[in-house]
Amino acid sequence: MKKLFDELSYEVSKYTTQKYSTSFSLGILALKPSIRPAVYAVYGYVRLADEIVDSFHGYDKEKLLKRLKTETYEALEDGISLNPILHSFQEIVRQYEIDRHLIDKFLHSMEMDLHKIDYNSELYKEYIYGSAEVVGLMCLQIFTEGNKQQYEKLKPFAMKLGSAFQKVNFLRDLKDDYQILGRTYFPSLNMSVFDNTVKTRIEKEIDEEFKEALQGIKKLPGSSIFGVYLAYRYYLSLFEKIKKTSSQNMLQQRIRIANSQKLLVAFKSYIRYKSAYF
Repeated sequence: MKKLFDELSYEVSKYTTQKYSTSFSLGILALKPSIRPAVYAVYGYVRLADEIVDSFHGYDKEKLLKRLKTETYEALEDGISLNPILHSFQEIVRQYEIDRHLIDKFLHSMEMDLHKIDYNSELYKEYIYGSAEVVGLMCLQIFTEGNKQQYEKLKPFAMKLGSAFQKVNFLRDLKDDYQILGRTYFPSLNMSVFDNTVKTRIEKEIDEEFKEALQGIKKLPGSSIFGVYLAYRYYLSLFEKIKKTSSQNMLQQRIRIANSQKLLVAFKSYIRYKSAYF
């Protein structure tokens, strides 16, 4: 019975999300139950690629990513994969008619992570589009459930939110990206002169994107609005902690939000949402 394999595949994607991200897991729980499996499938697939380029040290990352890319397109062509995460992802791509261009761009950005790149403004935008903005657009296609007019209307806001999330990740992971992976994403950033002035300039850019993204969140369908708002509030709380951390300390530690604090954020977010204050 293939139905059992289908169910297992979604469970693997769900467990992958829960294992790697408390924030996104809680955000997904705030979505309408009928669309949760689809978002788990997208997150599971994205995480699979991320792990190849970020964590599989000592292995041939280029070979592994190339294999994932080949298997992705085979799964989309065949309508099935023996890899449970790929299987659930291809089903969602088909069900919600997710644009293949978004998948192409995502995999391209993952390939960029395999090489040491001195990011200028153009390459920076290219990487963020493929690594984050397209993921937001995949989710938006799920949220709008085939309403193309609504999708096009909300598309710029989804891209802003994905971009803001990614740039917060860049700041959060600044130490490990630089010291372990040898990466710096911010254009022309010289880590030897990363100071509070540089940090504040980056933060101002992120602030603007968060403000723009919130306007789009308010226009989302009822099935997804609180879940996305909750993820927004989680990242905003992390961002606020980053802003309170000096540039010197940013290079010495990875900034985190405790799970107990995340629950508090969830409670406060629900109160703001129900009170229409958000």
